[in-house]
Amino acid sequence: MTDDPGEQPENPFKGTPFEQMFSGAGMPDLAGLMGQVQAMMSPHDGAVNWTLAGDLARKSVAQHPDPSPGTRESDAVADAVRLADHWLDEACEFASGVTSTAAWSRAEWLEATQPVWRHLVEPVAEHVVGAMGTALPEEAREMAGPLIGMLGKLGGAMFGSQIGTALGGLATEVLTASDIGLPLGPTGRAALVPTNVAAFAEGLDVPADDVRLYLALREAAHQRLFTHVPWLRDHLISAVADYGRGITIDTSGIEEQVRNLNPMDPAAMQQALEGGLFEPAKTPAQEAALTRLETTLALVEGWVDEVVGQATVERMPSATKMQEAVRRRRASGGPAEQTFAALVGLELRPRRLRDASTLWGSLRSRQGTEARDAVWLHPDLLPTAADLDDPLGFRDDVATPEELSEDDFDAALQRMLEEGPDGSGDSPRPGE
Repeated sequence: MTDDPGEQPENPFKGTPFEQMFSGAGMPDLAGLMGQVQAMMSPHDGAVNWTLAGDLARKSVAQHPDPSPGTRESDAVADAVRLADHWLDEACEFASGVTSTAAWSRAEWLEATQPVWRHLVEPVAEHVVGAMGTALPEEAREMAGPLIGMLGKLGGAMFGSQIGTALGGLATEVLTASDIGLPLGPTGRAALVPTNVAAFAEGLDVPADDVRLYLALREAAHQRLFTHVPWLRDHLISAVADYGRGITIDTSGIEEQVRNLNPMDPAAMQQALEGGLFEPAKTPAQEAALTRLETTLALVEGWVDEVVGQATVERMPSATKMQEAVRRRRASGGPAEQTFAALVGLELRPRRLRDASTLWGSLRSRQGTEARDAVWLHPDLLPTAADLDDPLGFRDDVATPEELSEDDFDAALQRMLEEGPDGSGDSPRPGE
């Protein structure tokens, strides 16, 4: 209670999915309350209540102005991408991967990227939610009683709530369709979010047109890479799925905590779920998978960083300032990225972007653009985390390639794959 009749008491459900239900003054709207509870506990396909997630994300976005970009902004994005593609033609071997352009509002970003988010989140959520019941000792199952039947719905609501919150936050931060290094939008569509781009440009002391063009260059470079390296998209998304399939639940302490749970206290249930009651335990295999994923993300971002640097080196005086601003932004991440990392266990930012950019630049300076981009021909050719430890030494024992015909190049690549990295012939094949 508070002595000041004009002061609102602190919401006891702050920080939980129930916060919105009790955010008004006085008694809550019971009809609205029951509707929201029904939405949380409603049946849903998969391990995530995506209806709840979408509702929360849209409500989060709606708290701030989110105008739909008009024709002028759409044309400005299209012109910037067109010029970016022209510059990139001279900076890399891959042709344009852009088939369409778009200027998205934050809400439009949510809708356009949700299908990929489903692929990323569902495998992790499925195994955590599924493990909630199976991980309980038999005695704890008996004590929990009807609570067991609620765990699936509560787990789906928990993931839906946190994913909705994270996506709503990300929608206010992302600048392009591929801003976090993953191909979130439709294939071939280069998109910018003008509202967020304008906010990012504030304080940079860089002309707005240069900011837009630099981000269009990064977006167009991502599109080229994902278009002309067909295995890369599935490689990244399946890495997240593989991580999810390996999730286990640490059962130590679960029995005692379940004994103290009150199924009629939804706030306490939510706090238990978010506070480690069913916290996933990372296995050594998962740690290795995370290292591979983070390395690949760093290589993608480092390649984009290097290619855009080459495209702008003689054309855009502000490019160095923009490069540093983007690097700082990607290295620090935002609150929404931290929420996603806490929920799914994955960092969306590449920790070793600078090392990867140095590696690609060193390879280009020693062996040329063609040799740099040819590394993407097969996942077995990609640099490893150990290579990022010595970025200047990657493939320094390989002579500068001579001009090869396409058949000669294919034959040389086949020999490299058969011999393996150490020439022993034991190079693993994908899926082995």
